[in-house]
Amino acid sequence: MRKQSTLLAIGIVLSLWAGQAWSTAQEPIQPVEPAIVKDPAKVELGKKLFFDPRLSRSGAISCNSCHNLAMGGSDNLKASIGHKWQQGGINSPTVLNSSLNIAQFWDGRAKDLREQAGGPIENPMEMASTHELAVQVLNSIPGYRAEFKQVFGKDSITIGEVTSALAAFEETLVTPNSRFDQWLKGDKKALTVRELGGYELFKNSGCVACHNGVAVGGNSFQKMGLVTPYVTENKAEGRAAVTGKDADRFNFKVPTLRNVALTYPYFHDGEAATLTQAVDVMGRLQLGRTFTPDENAQIVAFLKTLTGDQPVIQYPVLPPSEDDTPRPEPFVK
Repeated sequence: MRKQSTLLAIGIVLSLWAGQAWSTAQEPIQPVEPAIVKDPAKVELGKKLFFDPRLSRSGAISCNSCHNLAMGGSDNLKASIGHKWQQGGINSPTVLNSSLNIAQFWDGRAKDLREQAGGPIENPMEMASTHELAVQVLNSIPGYRAEFKQVFGKDSITIGEVTSALAAFEETLVTPNSRFDQWLKGDKKALTVRELGGYELFKNSGCVACHNGVAVGGNSFQKMGLVTPYVTENKAEGRAAVTGKDADRFNFKVPTLRNVALTYPYFHDGEAATLTQAVDVMGRLQLGRTFTPDENAQIVAFLKTLTGDQPVIQYPVLPPSEDDTPRPEPFVK
């Protein structure tokens, strides 16, 4: 069976090559394009805020703590570590290509990156500050006041400007030029026969019903455990927590598969430690299909071609606090 599935996938690929019938314009996935920076000063300010732990009550947690740009925009943990070492309630999705999502957070409770950016700051399990305190900290720092005035033309800082700057930076965190994107753009040598065979399985098995578009996901909400119920100890309710509708229970935003080889573990509860495990579970629970080990390996090979150019970030030098800057409270009880 394993040999037959391999030969079938290879046969499909070779036949398409031979007939030159493969039109990438008709593919369900489109390439990621480089970010267009319209306001460099605003992006630079947002970058500083993204890396500044003073937005947290402890002075130790920044946006980059859970969305580490050196680790695929995630933290590679089942659940992130929050204020006072609290365990987060859900796996942190990658910030890379997040501007391509239909909404933010697993349950879609934030309509865009600007709305999302304010959430963790005041979440008691995450950064555990308040919008008022975060703004007070920034207003007390001359370097920030000068930058905010340059960008927004105002003498004082509000949470609206903070989240706007953060969103502007996060919108630049796209990852173009993956090998799969090179193939989509016409380089037929960018992928191996085995990787192309994995892509054919990915399409023909039905994975593209949810994982499509530029982000290869992120553009719809779907029930986790469509064919077979998904069993987990995680208490997240999905869209039901937002809509209040029981029909939305366990409906989650479909995660992007861009850079998926870097953003383990997988699923909202982080229970799938590897891509091999994730493909197996998704096949059985969402498609009603048990992939053979070789089919699974082919799909994983394809998924690894979705890793694009990672953002090259020069670590920012943050403006220093002043005498009247509220002090962090890392050990408060």
